[in-house]
Amino acid sequence: MKYISWNVNGLRACVGKGFPDFVKNEAPDVMCLQETKLQEGQIELDLPGYHQYWNYAEKKGYSGTAVFSRREPLSVHYGLDIDEHDKEGRVITLEFEDHYLTTVYVPNAKEDLSRLEYRQVWEDDFLEFQKKLEEKKPVIWCGDLNVAHKEIDLKNPRSNRGRAGFTDEERKKFQNIIDAGFIDSFRFFYPDKAGAYSWWSYRFHARENNAGWRIDYFITSPKLSDRLKDAVIYADILGSDHCPVGLILD
Repeated sequence: MKYISWNVNGLRACVGKGFPDFVKNEAPDVMCLQETKLQEGQIELDLPGYHQYWNYAEKKGYSGTAVFSRREPLSVHYGLDIDEHDKEGRVITLEFEDHYLTTVYVPNAKEDLSRLEYRQVWEDDFLEFQKKLEEKKPVIWCGDLNVAHKEIDLKNPRSNRGRAGFTDEERKKFQNIIDAGFIDSFRFFYPDKAGAYSWWSYRFHARENNAGWRIDYFITSPKLSDRLKDAVIYADILGSDHCPVGLILD
């Protein structure tokens, strides 16, 4: 099984930069997207063999998620069933026979950290949502989690300490995920690999210089550890300020 996640930062623009070719060439079993920036009816995406599921933000041109799956899921759930969280199209969960898969676009704390307090509430509620799912069967969640967990996960940790995506508060919330037993799949395979990033600023030639951050993840239940085969960062794939990331399952 091959799962891929990509913050496309505007799907219509990304389609014009090779998105369909990437899907065709990689042929994932499930393709998860974040930041589609779409409303219903704004795109006709021809992906033969895939069931398509969309969650749109109420605000136009903002946020949004999508999942394309070769297998038809047993059920599909949108959001967290919490009104304050479910207006921005950030979560889609598919139920399969042996696990749940969630795509998620975690709220950004914003440059002035004005949304950091809300972000803490979101993190607790989302983790609780996953724990409840896990009571039934193992879970996988993927997407733009908007946090670099450790210093190895960004090029310039000292100068970025305390900034959105690398505040102590956000890093602690991610550590809560690990402390609850969940697996950061990339670090499961590559615990000491530096220079592995999934997002680069459009400024200062950041991507050219690989001055990036690893903020896109696949997180799994520990029960799936024996099925994990590899975690992938498609750093050479353009089309967004993020690159796709992947998980290979037995």
